[in-house]
Amino acid sequence: MTTEIRSKLPSVGTTIFSIMSQLSIQNKAINLGQGFPDFNPDKKLIELVNQAMLEGYNQYPQLAGFHDLLIAISEKIENLYGHRYSPETEITITSGATEALMSSILALCGTGDEVIIIEPFYDLYLPAVQLAGATPVVVAMDPPTHPNENYKINWEKIRDALSSRTRLLIINTPHNPTTMVFKNDDLNELESIVNQYGINIISDEVYEHIVFNGNPHLSMSSRPALAEKSVVISSFGKTYHVTGWKIGYCAAPKALMTEIRKVHQFAVFTVSTPMQVALSRFMGDANTYANLSSFYEEKKDYLSNQLRINTPLAPYSSEGSFFLLASYADYSDLNEYDFCHWLTTKHRVTAIPLSAFYCSPTANTSNNKLIRLCFAKNTNTLDEAIARLKCL
Repeated sequence: MTTEIRSKLPSVGTTIFSIMSQLSIQNKAINLGQGFPDFNPDKKLIELVNQAMLEGYNQYPQLAGFHDLLIAISEKIENLYGHRYSPETEITITSGATEALMSSILALCGTGDEVIIIEPFYDLYLPAVQLAGATPVVVAMDPPTHPNENYKINWEKIRDALSSRTRLLIINTPHNPTTMVFKNDDLNELESIVNQYGINIISDEVYEHIVFNGNPHLSMSSRPALAEKSVVISSFGKTYHVTGWKIGYCAAPKALMTEIRKVHQFAVFTVSTPMQVALSRFMGDANTYANLSSFYEEKKDYLSNQLRINTPLAPYSSEGSFFLLASYADYSDLNEYDFCHWLTTKHRVTAIPLSAFYCSPTANTSNNKLIRLCFAKNTNTLDEAIARLKCL
């Protein structure tokens, strides 16, 4: 007898990242779509991993993570944002920010709950909420009308979406894919909402150290009222150019973290010991992350200027992350997916359609003729991409 499998995610297929990356490989394209560097991390970090292995750090650490790393994270957050998290009860090392997000969402919402997701959004948020049995309530951001502008959160729409069933609000700053970063006014709105409705926040801050134009990163940890209601998530992969290591962390008040650790325990239990040991030693020097914004801002400016001078694509202002948006509105009438497909197959440069980060990628409201490009690449990679785009 055959038992039919009833999918828990019937609407989920192959992700746009897998589709475009495979298409990029098939066409020998320059892949500026998926967000990962094409250069190695600091040699010292790799040496520290090897050293940890030779010293015998090859077995399970404690569930929450290697103690020295928990302490280092606690001290970093306190130094940068002024909030003290207990290394013992309020920080957990996770298998990338992905697991931190998934474990947090599964732990903190369930059947009968509503979770507000701001659109466009990183693709994990929606299925994670659905797997938790909660109902996603999607609220669209206001798109920019000029290259010097950026997406903005419409807080009036957020308030209209709140209900007695709302349990979580998922936010992301610096924002992927739009590059928008939260301003003080945004934190004021969040404080007002938290105070009025008592909801919890999941704050995806994986690009916390990549903020441009001299602006600071405004973490939820930087305001006591928000820190008390937030799960703050970050990524060593994004900070140290090691996305393949899949190590991140989350910080939250003890009551929230207790529930998150219950899910974390049975999802992965714990993560790579020698890498945790190495990271605890490496991040002791604040210079390993303090100059990341200027490092990536130079790459952002370079790609933006080259696009502006040499191609018909119009780069938009990037406020943070290692992405920028570019418009092809004056060049083509294709929808975003078709344009990215054509760009990969015809000119062998891969981008990601911004519409892929919407619930309905084919809807007119999801297609603003914008593509997302990753500039976390070597200069020769960016130069080769521009050389190919000159033929547009």
